[in-house]
Amino acid sequence: MKLYKQLADDLTVLIRQGTLKPGDRVPSVRETSRERGMSPATVIHAYELLEGQGLIETRPRSGYYVGTQVATPAPQPRISRPSPRSTLLDVSELVFEVLESLRNRSVVPMGSAFPSPKLFPLRKLASALCTSARQMDPWSTVEDLPGGSAELRRQISRRYLRAGATVSPDEIIITGGALEALNLSLQALTRPGDLVAIESPAFYGCLQAVEALGLKAIEIPTHPTHGVDIAYLARILDKHTVRACWFMTSFQNPLGALMPDDARKQLIELLERHDVPLIEDDVYSELYFGTQRPKSTKAFDTKGLVLNCGSFSKSLAPGYRIGWVAAGRYVRSVGRRKVMNSLSTNIPAQDAIAEYLRQGSYDRHLGVLRRTLADQQKSALQALRAHLPEGSFTVTQPEGGYFLWVELPERIDTIGLHRKALETGFSIAPGPIFSARREFAHCLRINYGHPWTTAHERAIKALGSIVRS
Repeated sequence: MKLYKQLADDLTVLIRQGTLKPGDRVPSVRETSRERGMSPATVIHAYELLEGQGLIETRPRSGYYVGTQVATPAPQPRISRPSPRSTLLDVSELVFEVLESLRNRSVVPMGSAFPSPKLFPLRKLASALCTSARQMDPWSTVEDLPGGSAELRRQISRRYLRAGATVSPDEIIITGGALEALNLSLQALTRPGDLVAIESPAFYGCLQAVEALGLKAIEIPTHPTHGVDIAYLARILDKHTVRACWFMTSFQNPLGALMPDDARKQLIELLERHDVPLIEDDVYSELYFGTQRPKSTKAFDTKGLVLNCGSFSKSLAPGYRIGWVAAGRYVRSVGRRKVMNSLSTNIPAQDAIAEYLRQGSYDRHLGVLRRTLADQQKSALQALRAHLPEGSFTVTQPEGGYFLWVELPERIDTIGLHRKALETGFSIAPGPIFSARREFAHCLRINYGHPWTTAHERAIKALGSIVRS
């Protein structure tokens, strides 16, 4: 276990047992650092995690204190137990039905897949767009077509270094959002009828991509806290010919799970033994709540098997549709499919993001965004505890991203709940759209990526009323 997580768990026990009571001062960072033999950064990381969970709070010029309204957290949802058999998918119609109902702006968007556009520096991006357009080299509209803007690829390569990975700009292909990167990667690695290992529950975009290509999916149990069950995956790889894995290791959608560094290393070692590539959906990795970004899975990749797909849509520029894939040894194959699929991604939008990154404002923006999302998660969890019947639900408490996965009593059908919610003026994302077999009928995903308002509080209260009825 990570040192900061161990410290956070130890303090959580003291708070839950009443050894540290609401309003008590928590030992200072310096004291804890000295007593536990930890760096101050590790202690701060643990304290920030506890603060995000509402267990402690900061008082200016005074330090950390146990929260005055500490509540017993809801238990975590259970790990999924999917069938070990492969399946052909048929989920798109259900997904489209749900997504179409979420387009109404008057509905409180707790079922949305996107954070609020108000959280992003759109005016500064517009200024960067104007600057880059004025300075654009006309030849770049031709020379940057296949792989994408050379400057943007350099900037992305530099960010990989921060996550512990060395990725050449030549390995990076700019795409129309991460979804194109993921689909191109899947096309490059598979043929109709091939078997792909996916998470359970899984991002519905993954399910739709597998379905569209006529592939078969085998679901891997996924823990709400630390991600896919690697031991289970090992057994599957021993028994089946799996052409690719499609996983989300950082703040998985919909669970919010974060795979620890040692588990990432085990995962890559396992895939390298079987020579199975990993398509990694990595769009949420910048949205961590602690002091340190999760280590990139590319950092453990020695054979070029990881196709890491990222995007600026969730962290900086929604609507610009700028993503990428660091395709490892498959860069040539993915690049050719990019040319056949769309030839190029919008050059001015690429240049605008490259200019914004060059100005050095991205990390300041991310710092504000992370703190905002952590605060909004705290508000969402408090509202669930206040308004859902006690003992009637479990909920994840992720260390980043902007989704909560809620498990309700098995008698509740969240497709029906979704329709009643829309009639009441809010949305949720029902569990079956995240399953190859339309399972998780009693589960739902809640988006806390929008500023928490009285409308959100009323929506959670209405959700509690629907659950009771």
